[in-house]
Amino acid sequence: MSDCGALLARLETLHPKKIDLSLDRVYRLAVALGDPHKRLPATIHVAGTNGKGSVIAFLEAILTAAGKRVHVFTSPHIRDFHERIRLGGPAGTKPITDDALAEILQRAETANKDAPITFFEITTAAAFLAFSETPADVLLLETGLGGRLDATNIIDNPALTILTSISVDHTSFLGDSLFEIAREKAGILKQNVACITADQPAAARLAIETRAAETGTALLTSGRDWMAQEQQGRMIYQSEEVLLDLPLPKLPGRHQIENAGAAITAARHMLFPHDAVEAIEAGLANVRWPARLERLPHGTLHRLVHSESEIWLDGGHNPGAASILANALGDLEERVSRPLHLICGMMASKNAEGFFSPFKGLAAFVVTVSIPGEENAYGADELAHHARQAGLSAEPASSIAEALRISSSAAPGAARILICGSLYLAGHVYAEHGAAILTG
Repeated sequence: MSDCGALLARLETLHPKKIDLSLDRVYRLAVALGDPHKRLPATIHVAGTNGKGSVIAFLEAILTAAGKRVHVFTSPHIRDFHERIRLGGPAGTKPITDDALAEILQRAETANKDAPITFFEITTAAAFLAFSETPADVLLLETGLGGRLDATNIIDNPALTILTSISVDHTSFLGDSLFEIAREKAGILKQNVACITADQPAAARLAIETRAAETGTALLTSGRDWMAQEQQGRMIYQSEEVLLDLPLPKLPGRHQIENAGAAITAARHMLFPHDAVEAIEAGLANVRWPARLERLPHGTLHRLVHSESEIWLDGGHNPGAASILANALGDLEERVSRPLHLICGMMASKNAEGFFSPFKGLAAFVVTVSIPGEENAYGADELAHHARQAGLSAEPASSIAEALRISSSAAPGAARILICGSLYLAGHVYAEHGAAILTG
């Protein structure tokens, strides 16, 4: 095991729970480390249920095209922890190096003095060290879970906040109702700091507006203050100040129009008093975000299916994400008709039936797998049962490779195969497929 691997393994043992929402422990550690959270570049803090990573990817691409140095903090990683901490430099944004990661983790471990602290909390504090000590213009900061009590929320002076689409997820931590969940996520709103918000269900919108009134936050709301939509194969972005006719984003799916619109609003609000059309266009064209409705290039896994079958990959894992995926795949079906097969692996904390339900009438077949190395994942048999309860035809498999063979046998011709349900599963797909993760 590498030094970083051994360090990360030790940090996993410092708290009996993987998730224990609180700010006390991370505040304590941040003070012991010299308050790195108070020395960060201009920070855009992003919360929501779905779309956080995509909005950050668009923002990174736009700001980089504008010549800015951009730090990025996201989670979870797909294959390598280094993906979570990405540092901006002259050649763009790159994952933190082994040596730099080991150094900040050791400093955080020493300062913590074996006190109870969750893995996410101590690694967030370590990331703040790297971000505070490496010059950059902007930090794009994604919450881990929720917002109000998320470790990232120890920052008290972000330049801007963003709330992406909010739906029901993590109910055991954030509350049973959409209002409660949105209220927790809106906990990142700060006094006199503008918040860009995507289109939201009524209950979520009410929670956000209530929190904004309490904090004196100006909301820049989709559909009211800005709008993004597809028209005749182009993306139209409009606000009170500007009307932009843009190319469609590189990331597929109608939902990415909204995510791109939020990113454009953020970029223009922070840095661009004028249109900056060239940087926006370059960002839309060059954006990269792996395992989000990504069509895999030809690789090892294609040998197991029909030569003209498509293999897609997405890490979405909640009912809201499934609805977005189903809509996007429905659009693909209208353009090129092919039977849709799902290969799904999922953590047992997720609402499996809620995830499968949007695919009823769309997916011809489901093959379920257990996620290798994840003790808290659904077994393939149990997950297949949930798929059947949602009205889908399903069969378990012992591996991704076997699942693809079963899928190929179920459809004699070309199929559209979506491997989905977890970013942890996506990491194994990349490893088996031999395709590079597009992290820059």
